[in-house]
Amino acid sequence: MKIEQKDGVIKEYENPISVIDVAKGISENLARVACAGEVDGKIVDLREMIKEDCHLTILTFEDEKGRAAFQHTTSHILAQAVKRLYPDTKLAIGPSVEDGFYYDFEFERSFTNEDLLAVEEEMKKIVKEKLEIRRYSLPREKAIELMKERKEDYKVQLIKELPEDKIISFYEQGEYIDLCAGPHLFNTKYIKAFKLTAVAGAYWRGNEKNKMLTRIYGTSFPKMKDLEEYLDRLEEAKRRDHRRLGKELGLFTMMEEGPGFPFFLPKGLILKNLLIDYWRKLHEREGYVEISTPMILDRKLWETSGHWDHYKDNMYTLQIDESDFAIKPMNCPGGMLVYKSQMHSYRDLPLRIGELGLVHRHEKSGALHGLMRVRCFTQDDAHIFMTKEQVEDEIKGVIRLIDEVYQRLGFSYHVELSTRPINSIGSDEDWELATEGLQNALKGLNMDYVINEGDGAFYGPKIDFHLEDAIGRTWQCGTIQLDFQLPIRFEAEYIGPDGEKHRPIMLHRVVFGAIERFMGILIEHYAGEFPIWLAPVQVKLLPISGKYSDYAKKVMMELKENGIRCELDERDEKIGYKIREARLDKVPYMLIIGAKEEECNSISVRKRGEEETIQRNIEEFIQLVKKQEKE
Repeated sequence: MKIEQKDGVIKEYENPISVIDVAKGISENLARVACAGEVDGKIVDLREMIKEDCHLTILTFEDEKGRAAFQHTTSHILAQAVKRLYPDTKLAIGPSVEDGFYYDFEFERSFTNEDLLAVEEEMKKIVKEKLEIRRYSLPREKAIELMKERKEDYKVQLIKELPEDKIISFYEQGEYIDLCAGPHLFNTKYIKAFKLTAVAGAYWRGNEKNKMLTRIYGTSFPKMKDLEEYLDRLEEAKRRDHRRLGKELGLFTMMEEGPGFPFFLPKGLILKNLLIDYWRKLHEREGYVEISTPMILDRKLWETSGHWDHYKDNMYTLQIDESDFAIKPMNCPGGMLVYKSQMHSYRDLPLRIGELGLVHRHEKSGALHGLMRVRCFTQDDAHIFMTKEQVEDEIKGVIRLIDEVYQRLGFSYHVELSTRPINSIGSDEDWELATEGLQNALKGLNMDYVINEGDGAFYGPKIDFHLEDAIGRTWQCGTIQLDFQLPIRFEAEYIGPDGEKHRPIMLHRVVFGAIERFMGILIEHYAGEFPIWLAPVQVKLLPISGKYSDYAKKVMMELKENGIRCELDERDEKIGYKIREARLDKVPYMLIIGAKEEECNSISVRKRGEEETIQRNIEEFIQLVKKQEKE
């Protein structure tokens, strides 16, 4: 039996061997930090026996999938602690999630923050007990019987939903037994650093008609140092929370009358429009034309595009004149109609069409989160229609454009190539050609990327750009999707050099993604301290008293005439108070104006984050701001 390892080394074994024993054969240190294995792309337990030739990767906490096994093990320790302290509690589910884990419980009593501390202490005891974690399986009926004996109603329901011939796996640590597919670590002693972070309500199976359960969130790490760094990042994330800053800086608000539908305030709309203006200038330079398509379109269009079958649950629908219509969840089908509105020649291609379209998607109320997850947003879409020969160059052009924008805004990023999902449309040949086109473009630009198997759109593979913000969090924003299917479904054509009709290839792409979400990311990335070209208010004028308001207004008019965004604080307050308020508003510059400034026809300038105030000529200051904007 041959086992190929991650580094390409192949080792031969005479008999079946467990994943952990393979790890031990490589090095004792690797076996000590191993969390799970990946056999031919399938995540398996360290206890898994390998019986035939395969490719094996030993996963540690440094690997996303290995980290998931570590966090999932911690969720079982949490559940065991809860059952020890509150034996009548019923267990629901406890998966790993990004940055941690959660477990859902049905308590017979209300759960408090004091309870959370008690559970944490009990978890520490379980870790110190160094309980061996054992895996075993039962036939379906025996599994149901076991869970009924333990009065775990939710587990019984889960098992009953599985196929009748399914062998059910369980994990046991001490007195605690849980229905689980795994994988898990070998012993509770490896969970050296953890923290329960939050308590929330969650409906069973995410259905609002079901019982509300208590969800306990947490996170864990192999080392206390890593946990402390993570908790520091959490505190920093709270300080940067775009919902709080959005309110404090007067950027946007959410209203009960429109859950998930943001209201932009004057300063927030300035920021949004600055991003849009920047987008338009770039796209005009790159040869895009801009269109606008209707927000409501007939059901027949969505059936043709495939959205009615594949995306209907996320769409808002309505009836007009006894016919079914939908509010658009995306701009692509409207863009197809625009393309088809006239005949095209190969000389017209590539045709780059941009649209800043307002789209609506039905998100569950529990998923809504400030500007990050909303029900309506502006998508900075573009659709490029091209020939097969133009595919690689067009993808490269889009990648360069996205790279330029992210660098300008101060983001680093990594790239993922997402391949064909199970629920997809189109032929194997088309999918292969599309995937190859994206790969060749990435390789041609010498870009590093990882494969994200099965996460493409239903109509084509895609390249996703994941931004890294100032505190190390990643956000998926830009995307490039190659699509052979919509041109076929809509019978889009162009006249080739041979005089015959041909089918164009369509490329979908966004740079910001959703402008609203991108704004939320920017607010948190900069902690509200926007670079001067993006700041809704660039300069705040602070007269020392009302006597100098007229001079301050004269300065303000001169600034505005030069395109500088500014505000005047005329309140009858002491200058120290005004300065503190301006700091909270995070404006790039404060101009302090009093007798000396009026007499010299000058201004006193204080830069954001600095204590020093420098007297400057007004024209000199205007040129300074313009230079910084340009840079």
